[in-house]
Amino acid sequence: MSSLSVSEQRIAGGLQVAADDSAISVEELSVTYRTTVERKPTLRGRLVRLGRRQRIVREIRALREVSFAVPHGMVLGVVGVNGAGKSTLMRTIAGILPPTSGRVQVHGRVSTLLALGVGFNSDLSGRENVVLGGLAAGLSREQLEAKYDEIADFAELGSAMDLPMRRYSSGMYGRLAFSVAVNMEPDILLIDEALSVGDPRFRRKSFEKMRELCAQAGTILIVSHSLKNIRKLCNEIIWLHEGRLMMRGEPAPLIDAYRRFLDLGEADVGGDDD
Repeated sequence: MSSLSVSEQRIAGGLQVAADDSAISVEELSVTYRTTVERKPTLRGRLVRLGRRQRIVREIRALREVSFAVPHGMVLGVVGVNGAGKSTLMRTIAGILPPTSGRVQVHGRVSTLLALGVGFNSDLSGRENVVLGGLAAGLSREQLEAKYDEIADFAELGSAMDLPMRRYSSGMYGRLAFSVAVNMEPDILLIDEALSVGDPRFRRKSFEKMRELCAQAGTILIVSHSLKNIRKLCNEIIWLHEGRLMMRGEPAPLIDAYRRFLDLGEADVGGDDD
């Protein structure tokens, strides 16, 4: 039987409290989904089926019995090659994807930055999307009014805040999304590859903001291919591979083991961001 998703575990006053009072508790979590792949027909198949494409349904086991807990105040990095299950894990913790089996418990108000523009309405202006994002995060209109200038100033979009977001470039989308996520004063912040948005100057600014948040004893999960950033920001790291939790530990020894696995020596996955 499938466990309840995070969103289904909501109770009055917030998310269900983890049994051990951790900020996040993941227990035997598995996520499986199906995807349809089209295969081009062979000449014989084309003649028999009049050119119709064959559709094959494949079952993807994105996460396989993953268990770990995140204490309050920890900054936990998540590494792994493409397809390892990192984004699936973050979306399940955020309540976007339901577990196939196992359980996820979260204690605190969560702010997410999981993909470019997720949660934004492209027909609304940047200003209106900030209001919607804040209300969804549980802030009052009075709190939003106090926060708006800080969010807008950090995003550096100027008069574009009053334009429909469908007219934004990908960089403008990313800058506003990052600013909204990190300025909502969440108990728990989930970041999936968000430190690469914008130009080099904005990336440095984003990294410094993340370092500031980490120093404030907030609970943060960061997915990144930049081992340099992960090493600098995180207290511990978990390594996923093919949906399984391979290792958990302090940044230096885990990154060394991960690099040996990838046979990269001292090279940084994803490049050295300043």
